[in-house]
Amino acid sequence: MSGALGSTKKRNANFELLRIIAMFMIITLHYNLYSNSMLELGSPATGVQLFATFLESFCLTGMNAYVFLSGYFLSQSSVKPSRILKLIAQVYFYTILVSVAMIAVGTYVVHADNSVFKTVQYLFPISSEHYWFVTAYVIMYVFAPVMNAAVKTLSRKQLKFTIMGLLLWFCVIKSIVPVMFPTDHYGYDFGWFLCLYLIAAYVRKYDVVLFYNAKRSAIVFVVSCLISSIMSILLYMYNYRFGGLNYYSSVPFHMNYFFILTGSLGLFSLFRFMSLRESSFTRVVRFVAPYTFGVYLLHMHLEIQNRWVEWMEHLFGPVPTESILLFCWHLVRSVLLVFLAGIFVDWVRQTVFEFIGRVLHDSWLFKKIRQWDDNIC
Repeated sequence: MSGALGSTKKRNANFELLRIIAMFMIITLHYNLYSNSMLELGSPATGVQLFATFLESFCLTGMNAYVFLSGYFLSQSSVKPSRILKLIAQVYFYTILVSVAMIAVGTYVVHADNSVFKTVQYLFPISSEHYWFVTAYVIMYVFAPVMNAAVKTLSRKQLKFTIMGLLLWFCVIKSIVPVMFPTDHYGYDFGWFLCLYLIAAYVRKYDVVLFYNAKRSAIVFVVSCLISSIMSILLYMYNYRFGGLNYYSSVPFHMNYFFILTGSLGLFSLFRFMSLRESSFTRVVRFVAPYTFGVYLLHMHLEIQNRWVEWMEHLFGPVPTESILLFCWHLVRSVLLVFLAGIFVDWVRQTVFEFIGRVLHDSWLFKKIRQWDDNIC
């Protein structure tokens, strides 16, 4: 997840650019959520809310694409213990040190009624779902060696039918049935991440060409997102006029909704066909992309996630609710600032981690971790 400028292995600039764009999409989703810009069932719609709804459908594909990228590369590499430990250490860096920093500057909010649970969320961020995305992602990471072994052992037909069964369970049925299933977590859990991982592994192993070319991939991406947004608006209108379908009105914006999945695959395929010439731009992309996970960890910290839009309002004024153009201008500045701040903080974290790595390189613990890595490889 994290990397350094001096990495000896050159990353694919097209996929690294997708990683960056996907994180911009994720921040935009959270901007819409915490600025209360989305359609509200039972309330009249505004132009800004309708625009945010269209934007939401496009940006949701970024979350799936981010996970898909990880599966695409992890499925053909060794998942070393050191990589999992670095990921967990990165999570603790944010959950604990960000809180300490906020206490130091006097912005930490103390809630006496749930202080014990909050403490648990900081000490056990993965088990307590301090970040639901990180919990699902780390579990996927831990399962990666098992899934890689399965992908290597199963025949193409067996792997294909496994994926089809998972898609039927996690995606297809829930996309058409207007009833909430207890086992469906809307794609916000490790089950859906494992499904995405296996799809990406299948595509990588058999070099599956999705949608034939870049143009068709772009069409699949755009059409899928438009269908999701139109479905959401139609369901909102039905609910506003007749009532009912409260749950199903949210389904087009679930990560495991069928057209969000196809849109995500179209987005991935589009960047897979993309070819970027070596330039200063690609060097910047390769430098920035490894720090994108830190952007998520910073702006979705428990003490920050509900407040950063408010902080942006102190800088840029209230979120516009009457003008789409002014809303876009506010959104772009806010998202860009959050992204740049996150990149900077994670660069600092990586610098600290590299320093610790150099100091403790010959310690018993680090030697033991390298020994574990060698035994697995």
